[in-house]
Amino acid sequence: MDFVPHVIDGKEVDSVSGAQFDSVDPWTRRPWTAVALGDAEDVSRAVAAARRAFDEGPWPRMGYAERGASLHRLADLMIEHRDELALADTRDMGKPISDSAGKDVPRAASNFRFFADHARLATGDALPMDSGHHAYTRFEPAGVVAAIAPWNFPLMLETWKIAPALAWGNTVVLKPAEDTPVSATLLARLALEAGLPPGVLNVVHGYGPDSAGAALTSDRRVDRITFTGESGTGRAIAAAAAAHLTPVSLELGGKGANIVFADADLDVAVSWSIQAIFANAGQVCLAGSRLFVERTVYEEFLERFVAAAEALVLGDPKDPATQVGPLASQEHFDKVRSFVDQVDSDGGQIRTGGLGDGWAVRPTVVTDAPLKSRLWQEEIFGPVLVVAPFDTEDEAVGAANDTPYGLNAMLFSENLSRAHRVAASLRAGTVWANCFFIRDLRAPFGGVGDSGVGREGGRFSQEFFTEPKAVVMAIAP
Repeated sequence: MDFVPHVIDGKEVDSVSGAQFDSVDPWTRRPWTAVALGDAEDVSRAVAAARRAFDEGPWPRMGYAERGASLHRLADLMIEHRDELALADTRDMGKPISDSAGKDVPRAASNFRFFADHARLATGDALPMDSGHHAYTRFEPAGVVAAIAPWNFPLMLETWKIAPALAWGNTVVLKPAEDTPVSATLLARLALEAGLPPGVLNVVHGYGPDSAGAALTSDRRVDRITFTGESGTGRAIAAAAAAHLTPVSLELGGKGANIVFADADLDVAVSWSIQAIFANAGQVCLAGSRLFVERTVYEEFLERFVAAAEALVLGDPKDPATQVGPLASQEHFDKVRSFVDQVDSDGGQIRTGGLGDGWAVRPTVVTDAPLKSRLWQEEIFGPVLVVAPFDTEDEAVGAANDTPYGLNAMLFSENLSRAHRVAASLRAGTVWANCFFIRDLRAPFGGVGDSGVGREGGRFSQEFFTEPKAVVMAIAP
């Protein structure tokens, strides 16, 4: 694309100010397209369009089947345009094309399919009462939803927010991350082609603080705010939303623990653990970035793990053979590099990896770093893993829970009782046992502590994106 516009009220438009910014290809480190740079005035136009579409338009008043049919058509169009959508995310953030085309676009389309069907099939409660009365529940759409998406899984996480909001009859203003704007505009084009009325899905590009993001989250016409991103930004959004008591759903940072017990199938544990930290160049909030291995198998596991890390192919993300691409931006590369540069001063040892060319960081494994160091305590959000041995189950669980984050954790053990016991003890919104990143969209997704507020998925999305209503009727004199 030569230029990436906003999509407001069914039209592709430039910013009112005419301002633009560049989207930079992380592999070439050069701009590849210009993007409309939105501000408060553009946000106001988009919120007004979404407000009209909700208050006066047909979308909230359609039946679930009719809305769902439009969302299924949108999913079909996404698969038809898979290559275009995938290349947009690959060029915007450096994601390997094999992931963006083979995983992200199909999953994004399935988000629309799932929530379209979930809304149609969901049930309410019938509550028989004494004294000749009867109560039941309804789930009315909440209104205008502000969706702010991150740059690491642009299309997939945009649809994770948009799909349930639309399925339940809301209208949406989406602000994609400024580093990854293109797939959002492409998605909005396809939504109009699928039959979504003007104003139902609007896209405004721009920055966060003192820009489009701040204007969107402080607008009193917005009824819900859903955000995925860094914990500090989440706090700022929560503070802005508090002024109008706007409900928020915040999926924030993570520092996931991965515990490998001596009775684990080490082939399984190595394979999943490699994916957990090095997929998407480690730019995953769910990354298993803290690895604890029982001491009796520590050296054997580490030897296998290092060999598997060194076998990963780092290169041009547009090459289907590439498994690890560059980091998404100069700013983010500088952040991750600061952690790599600090390994020696923290007393750690790099077993493999380190800095690559350009904005690339090779899959990096660090041992011997103190558990209270930055490497263990702060979210790196890159392909950098810290590893330590442990001796007892209680020691491993205690170390895993020693973090302000609580988004996810993993454990590997062939002992069924231990797996259940440890899963119950880990302070995390999701625990994977003998696997990673396997999702059921009915399950709650979110974190505790610095990892966020609220849950989404299945009925949890239903409750957030609707206003549950109790209806009480007299049925007898």
